[in-house]
Amino acid sequence: MTEVLLAVGTRKGLFIGRRRGGGAWEFDDSPYFNAQAVYSVAIDTRQDRPRLLAGGDSAHWGPSVFHSDDLGRTWTEPPQPAVKFPKDTGASLERVWQLHPAAAEPGVVYAGTEPAALYRSEDHGESFELVRPLWEHPTRSQWVPGGGGEGLHTVITDARDPQAVTVAVSTAGVFRSTDGGASWAPSNSGVSAVFLPDPNPEFGQCVHKIAKDAGDPDRLYLQNHWGVYRSDDAGAHWTDIGADLPSTFGFAVAAHPRRAETAYVFPINADADRVPAEHRCRVFRTTDAGRSWEPLSKGLPQEDHYGTVLRDALCTDDADPAGVYFGNRNGEVFASADDGDSWRQLASHLPDVLCVRAAVIG
Repeated sequence: MTEVLLAVGTRKGLFIGRRRGGGAWEFDDSPYFNAQAVYSVAIDTRQDRPRLLAGGDSAHWGPSVFHSDDLGRTWTEPPQPAVKFPKDTGASLERVWQLHPAAAEPGVVYAGTEPAALYRSEDHGESFELVRPLWEHPTRSQWVPGGGGEGLHTVITDARDPQAVTVAVSTAGVFRSTDGGASWAPSNSGVSAVFLPDPNPEFGQCVHKIAKDAGDPDRLYLQNHWGVYRSDDAGAHWTDIGADLPSTFGFAVAAHPRRAETAYVFPINADADRVPAEHRCRVFRTTDAGRSWEPLSKGLPQEDHYGTVLRDALCTDDADPAGVYFGNRNGEVFASADDGDSWRQLASHLPDVLCVRAAVIG
């Protein structure tokens, strides 16, 4: 029987929900990694036996990457730290912001960290090596931490070309490699940095999240610190597509898993007023690559609402029709089983939701 797995990383542990067939959602009895902040989760379905990866952050023991090969029921931590900074860097790991199974390379998993760095694993996420050319990029000394820290929070890979890797850093912007990470170039043309004296710098933008279109691998959607953008050339150039939204500030963006030109955002009032736009709980969807947007709110709270959705707390699964999910800082989790047309609440009163990931298993 087909099962949909939903992993919800929170400030105090990882919650896992399961839905078998068309039945009801069931959540495991208690959170995994109790009292740890779980900033990143990946569900790796590239092999017959799916592997879950979680980036936990213990206030006592520090950050680590765990993996599970039984759909989250038991977890393993490597005997040596999976992600660590080499001594010569003079840096120490604050947290793992992103875990990304590579699109074209079985066994390869990327990790994005704070301080902003990219790591590569070739053993399904059990050990990682620092991608030094990005760490040693000549612009690094001018990268400035954002309000949430200096985190590499997004990794995009290309199923057509394992050498193509795109990352986003807060607040350094988008960087691209076309040679497997041996060299990197800023890729922010058209993305504004309204908080800088020069609003159109080569780098320094506060990019919050990027998602890749299902129909065109060269089409990307970007949620910026003010501004929603689209690229049609793999990030070389960006075009503003936020004119039809109630606010262009936000953190999250996700793409439909199969439908071209379809993406989702959750607008926030402002950087100085981080609550849902107009105090209304709404996901906005485009079905024409950002030329227009429609609010999706059927089944969502209709009263004034204050649940902010963070950068990795909005996702889609690969079901048909697609499931769409988001969690917020009120500890609420909502799901749609029909591409976002209608919603239901799956959980409430959880700790602060930091990330959500969902996938069809089996």
